[in-house]
Amino acid sequence: MPQAARESGWQGMAQRRGPLACLLWPLSLVYRALLGLRRAAYGLGWLRPRALPVPVLVVGNLVAGGAGKTPTTLALIEHLRARGWRVGVVSRGHGRREDAVTEVRDDTDPARSGDEPLLIRRRTGVPVWVGRRRVDAAQALLAAHPEVNLIVCDDGLQHWPLRSDLRIAVFDARGLGNGWLLPAGLLREPWPPRAGSTQAPQLLLCPPDLVLPVPAGMARFGVRRGLAAQVVDLQGRTRALHTFSDTPCAALAAIARPEAFFGMLAAAGVRPQRLLPLPDHADASALRRALAGWQGPVLCTEKDLVKLAGLPASQPAWAVPLRLDIDPGFFAAVDAHLATLRR
Repeated sequence: MPQAARESGWQGMAQRRGPLACLLWPLSLVYRALLGLRRAAYGLGWLRPRALPVPVLVVGNLVAGGAGKTPTTLALIEHLRARGWRVGVVSRGHGRREDAVTEVRDDTDPARSGDEPLLIRRRTGVPVWVGRRRVDAAQALLAAHPEVNLIVCDDGLQHWPLRSDLRIAVFDARGLGNGWLLPAGLLREPWPPRAGSTQAPQLLLCPPDLVLPVPAGMARFGVRRGLAAQVVDLQGRTRALHTFSDTPCAALAAIARPEAFFGMLAAAGVRPQRLLPLPDHADASALRRALAGWQGPVLCTEKDLVKLAGLPASQPAWAVPLRLDIDPGFFAAVDAHLATLRR
């Protein structure tokens, strides 16, 4: 069975408390115990988060697999820059082949930076640094770009060594899955979090119709997701998505849930002749192997497009951006919190 299919099967299993989830439940207890030891180490002061001289805003999720963190990060960067903040971004850079701290430039090989950090760099132009230790990446970023006065940490809710000033959790339609921790469920950490936990998110972004218990002290805001009306290629050229409704094309997605991307294409009236699901963060060589033998346009996600440079003219690749409709109150809450830090 292809790895992408196995991952999709695990996602389905983790949505229910079926026999396989029950079989894995004892392992989730071990995972919970390890999380508890880690939390205790920070609570007792044996481990201490490192503070930076600028505010740190963390975007992440509580469940395994993509929930829209990177599109949310992009929307936040656009908003914060409009408010006068000089933003830098740090990330783990999932899918990279190395752990060293690295600056991400427009021409960086995605194998060195990870696909999402490269996408953020190209879309926004802000300084982006990656590293296994986000503290080291952030310090390197600030040394190289002293004008930066706010750091956004992409996918950092479970990275406690970096002290944060505002923590944002993003949820999609899966919600909490079956409510169990990994590997029996989707949760990376228990929900709801313990009262007073300094690692808990303060703002939540969720689909409006998602049923989710929200502890006191957290604010919930709605977000709706859909595909943009225009697709874009590596040269920045655009084309209307609906024009692919009567054009033979392939759809490729190396994300946590490829079926979600394919489903949104179908909802937009685009039904590709070939669907190519791949594991999340699959590298460029895997993407090219999947496209072997295909002749015609390729629709993909934005983070996949950055790995498809150099395709032959017979395989023009177009990214379909994810469009977010975020409750304006969310940005107002971010501004209000950061205003207290500025004072």
